[in-house]
Amino acid sequence: MKDFGVKPYLFPMPVYMIGTYNEDGTVDSMPMAWGGICAENMVALNLEEDHKTVVNLKEKGAFTLSVPGVDTLVESDYMGIASANKFADKFERTGLHAVKSERVDAPIITEYPLTLECKVLEMQEQPYGLRVLGEIVNVLADEKVLDEQGRIDCGKLNTFLFDQMRNDYYAVGEICGKAWHSGAPLLKK
Repeated sequence: MKDFGVKPYLFPMPVYMIGTYNEDGTVDSMPMAWGGICAENMVALNLEEDHKTVVNLKEKGAFTLSVPGVDTLVESDYMGIASANKFADKFERTGLHAVKSERVDAPIITEYPLTLECKVLEMQEQPYGLRVLGEIVNVLADEKVLDEQGRIDCGKLNTFLFDQMRNDYYAVGEICGKAWHSGAPLLKK
């Protein structure tokens, strides 16, 4: 085995898009891979304080957390390259569209197939950065990602993962097993 030292090398790292409103009401969105579900109704975002999104989170107390599809990879990646601190029209340049959430003071980007509407519960300043804890108040899914029973079909999300070891994205979609069933035969040994 090759030794790499201390690196945050876990895979997969899902790509999520944080949606907030700027003080002038324009949409801000940025990708995030450091965070995720931390309780049944909560998410944790690990962010650096210098992001415009952090200012917006503090001001509005709300955000959306979306799962982007491969069809929006270029726009989603751009929103990670361009800082809203430097590009006031960052979101507008993408050509994506947003509507106001009915539940929180944050935008819903209509091209993203899955969105969690969240309220900021706590902002924890840690030695390693800022952790934002958000309460999920609702989940929205585009009809095109639902199966015949009305459940979200993750394969239809056509999402992508971040590989921070090589800075690549990987498409997701194929089912390779059934959780809490695939390993069941080993219980009989």
